[in-house]
Amino acid sequence: MRIIVCGMGVVGQSFLKLLLTSSSSLYKDYGIKPRVIACVDSKGIAFSPTGLDLEKVLATKEKYGSLESFDGPKLTSDNYIEDLDAEAFLELTPTNLSTAEPGLSHIISALRSKKNVITVNKGPLALSFSSLIELSDYNNVMLRFSGTVGGGTPVLDFAKHCLKGDKITSFTGILNGTTNYILTRMADGLPFNEALKDAKEKGYAEANPSLDIDGDDAAAKLVIMANWIMGYKVTLADVEKVGISNIDPNEFAKASEQGKSVKLIAKCDKSELFVKPLPISKDDPICVNGTLNAVTFRSEHSGEQTIIGKGAGGMETASSILRDLIEIKQNMTNYELN
Repeated sequence: MRIIVCGMGVVGQSFLKLLLTSSSSLYKDYGIKPRVIACVDSKGIAFSPTGLDLEKVLATKEKYGSLESFDGPKLTSDNYIEDLDAEAFLELTPTNLSTAEPGLSHIISALRSKKNVITVNKGPLALSFSSLIELSDYNNVMLRFSGTVGGGTPVLDFAKHCLKGDKITSFTGILNGTTNYILTRMADGLPFNEALKDAKEKGYAEANPSLDIDGDDAAAKLVIMANWIMGYKVTLADVEKVGISNIDPNEFAKASEQGKSVKLIAKCDKSELFVKPLPISKDDPICVNGTLNAVTFRSEHSGEQTIIGKGAGGMETASSILRDLIEIKQNMTNYELN
């Protein structure tokens, strides 16, 4: 399977490392022989039509900070997404929830050129989910995005595959590990600014944490889940959103007295689609602390099911890309057999 990797940040590099350690098992267990023919970052492209030396790509990225200096064949076309022959295109660039670019254009180009797409970029899906699914269906290719929600925890896979034959009627969850950590520290008595500083020092929060603390990241994940799992056609504009920066510190003591904890809760049902801080019972399965994520699905027949796990991390998210790659390979095999 020929693969193009667009985006060489923590997740992109973690994916290459995962391929290096799991290539033999991928072939043995799933019949996949991954051949990365191009890796792209903001400054350069590493390319080899016969398959890149992934250790060399990683060493170049580590030494120079970009692939601009990669020693290898040069592409003669700027439109590498459409011109290169590949079965899978990985869109791993940073999330932009304002315009979804450049990820949105990358995904559209890949789908139009009949490439299967895997993305961990929430922007395109939060703003243009329905049109991208339609485009993938029209071109008879797959668009997969397990890593956009839950990182390495298979939240989307669980809801879509493990509850087949049942109908999910609603779900409630904690979808952002950074805010969950901050709120956990605030419950311990830290003021918001100190809790945020602590999260930054531990690497849980970005230098500009607005996507997390304003609720945008959780809202984007909520939109993806509502569309994929519930069959809705919503965007970020449909989400009622409240962040965590203006919570009255007294709310934590008040909640504790009632046996509750304040959490940034995302909820989707027939009448509500929101992300906002709420007190929930400490006995609730989704009342997790630290950087964990948790989601409870409610279905018609099997009742409530809760999935808990890490919401981020380079290797964890890379593992979700591998899951999607295996699903694409299996779909390609079934198509060939039919």
